[in-house]
Amino acid sequence: MTYDLSRFYTKNGIAAQKIAQQLLAIREGERIPRIDDFVQELKLGRGTIQGSLNLLEETKAIRLEPRGHLGTFLVMKNNKILWQIAGNGSLVGVMPLPDSRKYEGLATGFAEVFKQSEIPFNMAYMRGAENRIKALLQKRADFAIVSRGAAESSCHRHPELHILKTLGKGTFVNKHGILFSDKTKKRIENGMKVGIDETSFDQKKLTLYECEELDVQFISVHYTQMFTLLNHGKIDAAVWNLDEIHLHPELGVSDFQSEKALQLVDVISETAVLIHKENKHVKHVLEELPFSNIIEIQKLVEQGKKLPHY
Repeated sequence: MTYDLSRFYTKNGIAAQKIAQQLLAIREGERIPRIDDFVQELKLGRGTIQGSLNLLEETKAIRLEPRGHLGTFLVMKNNKILWQIAGNGSLVGVMPLPDSRKYEGLATGFAEVFKQSEIPFNMAYMRGAENRIKALLQKRADFAIVSRGAAESSCHRHPELHILKTLGKGTFVNKHGILFSDKTKKRIENGMKVGIDETSFDQKKLTLYECEELDVQFISVHYTQMFTLLNHGKIDAAVWNLDEIHLHPELGVSDFQSEKALQLVDVISETAVLIHKENKHVKHVLEELPFSNIIEIQKLVEQGKKLPHY
């Protein structure tokens, strides 16, 4: 779809850009604000507002239906055109580094559904839920992909955040466990040096729960350094995502002993999409994505039936 961009440099066109931003947050079938509401909010004349709505209809961005005293309803909208007219840049998401089949599948799923929606989109890859949440809070990202546990904790600490969607158990990780430098070990013991990553909500929380009643030495390390430190005996144990553990047969592996850790495992196995409450146009664009397709694509990549691309 192409249209004459010069028309949006007129008075009606500039007003249409502002109205387009609002209409992104309105679903098809819902009533739009009254002309008088737009007049009051935008400080423009009724003729300008009506001309702007006509322009949006002419460019096929929307189709409106007057229903008498009930008001005017949005019966069709094209998010791609509205997004462009509103002057929005690319939508930016942040997710974990795609260093496992599961994350590759998640990245591929988002890439494909955004391509189909034709909304400009970029995904940034960032290790550590705290880092991704910080990017969202600083508005360097429009949404963040974290575990449900990390999302719930961040919403408690930052009321301006909102969980838009959760994707179900096993969509973020299959299972966490404990790795040991000594293959004979089956549980964390007093005196052990235990690796902990302060930037990872999941890893940190599980580690603290598992070691709650133990006298251990916590060694602050980056998540990517865990295998090296375990292999060289610099740390004795570390909590880890076991999805790719088959690549490290030299290490010992065990389940959690702590009931708190075991209860948290299921919560953090689930993917959550986190957004700002105030970003209503982002909220509604994301809500219209076919998340069931993302989950199906993720499964196909994990099963080796689809090549990852992102």
